[in-house]
Amino acid sequence: MFAANSRYASMATYTVKLPDGKVVTAVKLPPPSVQSPIGYHVRIEGDRLDLLAARYLNDPTWFWKLCDANDTVSPDALNARPQIGVPPGVKT
Repeated sequence: MFAANSRYASMATYTVKLPDGKVVTAVKLPPPSVQSPIGYHVRIEGDRLDLLAARYLNDPTWFWKLCDANDTVSPDALNARPQIGVPPGVKT
């Protein structure tokens, strides 16, 4: 269901019954990794989290690590920030 490098890949699932009676499978949100930023990226127009993840972490699907380093679960929350903390794992 999830890519092997997804933070959800090893998480347990559970079912939820919606108000309309439909039953869906959900995944528990994993706890954020405890990684303080090692630096900051000053945002410019056109910056996207997938591009920043590819640049700093060498994997565009690791945008969620940027979210964790900035104490947010929502990628949209980072769009309003003038700076984004960069977690450890910077490519050399």
